[in-house]
Amino acid sequence: GLYGQRIAALESAVAAGDFGAVAAEKNAFILFNSGGITDKDAKKSAVKQTNDIFAAIRSKDAGALKSAYSAYKSANGISLIVVDRESGQGYSGDYDWKARSAAGSIYVR
Repeated sequence: GLYGQRIAALESAVAAGDFGAVAAEKNAFILFNSGGITDKDAKKSAVKQTNDIFAAIRSKDAGALKSAYSAYKSANGISLIVVDRESGQGYSGDYDWKARSAAGSIYVR
């Protein structure tokens, strides 16, 4: 979903050790955990992993941030969606979650 894409887009900030950029997207983690995960145990695990990410930010530990972020992404199946504009459209209506985001594009001749 939309919040998963915001989290996936933090890959370069995490690799660069930009703690501020990751901390600025704290709400994306909170909203993904509350709305994007329906299984109770998976949600509990995701909240713990989110706490690990922000503990690494508070301690300014870039290595711990990279490992916690990687674990969070793999455990929750988060990856960046790339839309190929030449092969079709990325969304079909205004109520699609991809509308007005980088994940949705309309091919226009």
